Amino acid sequence: MSFWLAHLIRDVKYVTTLGDPETKAYAERLRVGLKALFDVIHRRDELDSSIFQQALEQSRDTLLREATQRVPQTTEAQNLATSFDQHGRQSFQFITTPDIEPTNNLAEQAIRFVVIDRRITQGTRSESGCHWCERIWTVIATCTQRGIGIFEFLYHSVCAHWEHRSHPSLLPDSG
Repeated sequence: MSFWLAHLIRDVKYVTTLGDPETKAYAERLRVGLKALFDVIHRRDELDSSIFQQALEQSRDTLLREATQRVPQTTEAQNLATSFDQHGRQSFQFITTPDIEPTNNLAEQAIRFVVIDRRITQGTRSESGCHWCERIWTVIATCTQRGIGIFEFLYHSVCAHWEHRSHPSLLPDSG
């Protein structure tokens, strides 16, 4: 499970506003660590790729160490430490690994029409209706991702069925 970096930053900022001085100091160390991580990211164009990668990983590791060591006993600090301990490495993977997107926007966009359809239609009332929706939503998402016209694909599929021909495939070409 991964949590959004924006939420983490928000939570760290919140903990810096609390009354306990030890907890505030802990959160301030985390805030400084996050700033250092972003400072490295902003220097990407100035650094050699291997030096950049090394600096990113070092900054991340320093932040994770700060987050999980010398943690005050307050609930807020313990919650942050637990989040970093359980999810820290995965949460920063998009920063330190090339080609990993920092958000799940593509996945959210792929299912957005499903959510809208379910809200409008109130879902289905039968198992066969659920199966039909699963199939048609998969076809719609796959056609969209591959740039295939949905209506055209469905038209050719229905024609192939009635004419006893092989139906068009949405599977990737193997050659």
